Amino acid sequence: MQRTITRILLILLGLYTLVQGLWPLLDPMGFYQDFPGFRHGWVSMDGPYNEHFIIDFGGLSLALGAMLVGAAVMGTTIVARLVAVAALLFAVPHLIYHAGHVGHYPQLDQMLIIGGLAVTVLLPLVVLVVPARRNAVSSTATP
Repeated sequence: MQRTITRILLILLGLYTLVQGLWPLLDPMGFYQDFPGFRHGWVSMDGPYNEHFIIDFGGLSLALGAMLVGAAVMGTTIVARLVAVAALLFAVPHLIYHAGHVGHYPQLDQMLIIGGLAVTVLLPLVVLVVPARRNAVSSTATP
């Protein structure tokens, strides 16, 4: 069984990923122009608009978010770890790409982009290292 901290991390990362997936599916151009919504348009500053890539990113993010939340609900450690590996397989290349391509952003945006993406790597790593909850052994159980 999962520990409470594992469930919390899966749900937090899952909800963030679900929102990140819904926005480009519901409003691809808005996502392109305005993501993350509180700073400059980070996606639009990184290249020309491509609706196909925006929709694909949204769909894949939505699928990953559903898996993260589903793993928290299921409650098994093995499922949590499998989904954490899947999250890392997306997050690590995403972080590596942006780490090498932030020079054209203002310095604060560079820190926010790299810091935010680092969190998407850190949370699944924590899920992988948190030990499973031990089942309580009844003192009245017979050997």
